[in-house]
Amino acid sequence: MVDSMDRIYRRRMADGELKSRLARSGAVLIEGPRASGKTSLARQVAASQVMLDADPSARRAADVDPGVLLRGETPRLMDEWQVVPEVWNHVRHAVDQRAGRGHFILTGSAVPPDDITRHTGAGRISRLRLRPMSLLELGRSSGEVSLARLLAGNPAPSVAAVLSVEAIAELICVGGWPAHLAPSEHELALSPEDAMAENRDYLGEICRTDIRRVDGVGRDPARVGRFLHSLGRNIATCTSMTTLASDLSGADRSLDLHTARSYLTALERLMVVEDQPPWAPHLRSRSRLRTSAKRHFVDPSLAVAGLNATPAHLLRDFEWFGLLFESMVVRDLRVYAQAGGATVHHYRDNTGLEVDVVVDAGPGRWAAFEIKLGARRVDEAARVLLKFADRVDTERCGEPAALGVIVGSGYGYTRPDGVAVVPVAALGA
Repeated sequence: MVDSMDRIYRRRMADGELKSRLARSGAVLIEGPRASGKTSLARQVAASQVMLDADPSARRAADVDPGVLLRGETPRLMDEWQVVPEVWNHVRHAVDQRAGRGHFILTGSAVPPDDITRHTGAGRISRLRLRPMSLLELGRSSGEVSLARLLAGNPAPSVAAVLSVEAIAELICVGGWPAHLAPSEHELALSPEDAMAENRDYLGEICRTDIRRVDGVGRDPARVGRFLHSLGRNIATCTSMTTLASDLSGADRSLDLHTARSYLTALERLMVVEDQPPWAPHLRSRSRLRTSAKRHFVDPSLAVAGLNATPAHLLRDFEWFGLLFESMVVRDLRVYAQAGGATVHHYRDNTGLEVDVVVDAGPGRWAAFEIKLGARRVDEAARVLLKFADRVDTERCGEPAALGVIVGSGYGYTRPDGVAVVPVAALGA
């Protein structure tokens, strides 16, 4: 699709979700990190718009009467609404006063102070999370193996999807940022080198400006950068806050636990960090669940940028490469799961049993996946999944709709033990 400015719009999984939310709610809030494509998504359906971060006259008008910003054809896009936080309550009241649905679309790349959204807008303002693009949205996955169909109990089809390790490393380092793609039919996509430079600039802007703007607290950009470096080194692990703080102490021993927590909270409010929560099923055994979340950036390219790494670095450190691959797959599964109303978790208990991903689609419907960059570890991963399924109390949680090993490349098929093997370049919604 090409919009009125001759810019290419690549379809997103969230397109349908935005339309359905507008059809049932007075307003929709699209939340996601800066540069994830929120404005472009909203413009596909908006009839009018006001760009609050880029239009000083709109901000001056809001100083006099924020309600004036709501005037215009609907759905009306209020881009980066948190710049004028008073807009929230005006939208909420306008939805109450107007008949019908689908009046406003708000976009935001930072969560404002809690007191501003104390009136949550329940029943009035629906929230939609937008993340960077999945491999399917980037055109790098065929989508032949549908997560929704797996959750419905359908067997995984036999497929072949080849991605070289070099291509996977590049996809991780470049990331799923829409701005890296060709903006129009007359312009080229960024080269991998330029895209990675943009990612480093993105993190630099977070350290210098964004993290201060989110809550007004001044922070040393260099220390924030070292914290991002620590998060990047510990991607896709359950590393504790104590470890993250001490990981910086070699360079800066003044960083205490409270400061580290404040950094993480600010990064979460900027939506560049999105931890993977644990799944807490009923178990047949006496095993005790571990409740730590797994650490993830919203896109693994930010972990790479935080360490100033390149695809060549990944190819020299396959342990870290494997964790980054896991984080990329988690990013994609979050996109696909959200489209079907499901959520993405992990599992870990006191016996050492760990499962990379559990997709929870509601009472009695779930699927579990191990993520392995190389196909040589499929047998080991399948044993883990079968052991896990045996440990879950299926009378209370339901039988698993699917057990699968997501791999970097190769053939997809269902093993005799029922475990599916799914190449990441065939995975879709």
